[in-house]
Amino acid sequence: MLDEFDFSARPSINKPQVLELVKGEYLDRRENILLVGPSGTGKTHLATAFGMAACSQGRKVRFFRVTELVTLLLEAKEERHLLRMRQQLDKLDLLVLDELGHVPASKAGAELLFDVIATAYERNSLVVTTNLPFENWTEVLGSERLTGAALDRLTHRCHILETKGESYRLQDAKRRRRRAD
Repeated sequence: MLDEFDFSARPSINKPQVLELVKGEYLDRRENILLVGPSGTGKTHLATAFGMAACSQGRKVRFFRVTELVTLLLEAKEERHLLRMRQQLDKLDLLVLDELGHVPASKAGAELLFDVIATAYERNSLVVTTNLPFENWTEVLGSERLTGAALDRLTHRCHILETKGESYRLQDAKRRRRRAD
């Protein structure tokens, strides 16, 4: 998976750092990885590669789009299965949360998401992808207090990788269009 990532197209990504992280020692230290950057710049690809590497090392991993996880948490709360779902998440070595920031969460959803982040703090590792700069996370989590507390926990022992540049999908569409002309 990682061998398919084009580091030359994303010079902002520190390849030696990624190759070191993929070894999984950050999981032993219960550190997080935040992938921040515009849409289409390889964040999900890298997050998936970290997850696949952890799986190949025998780690317990789950991958969720944030909107999907929030929906599942809200449904579990409504059906009185929230404690069971939280216990399942707590057994993971790595929880990958993709696309934080694409859709604002409801107040209840933001609180449940914060609870997952707070519970994982120093117990499990998280990989989070986002296209929002940290100062805009209140758009998703609603309150400054909740956002500050979530960021404090996520960034305390964390590797922040910033992807920059034009979207791979946009570049591909432009190439196809040029070939068609």
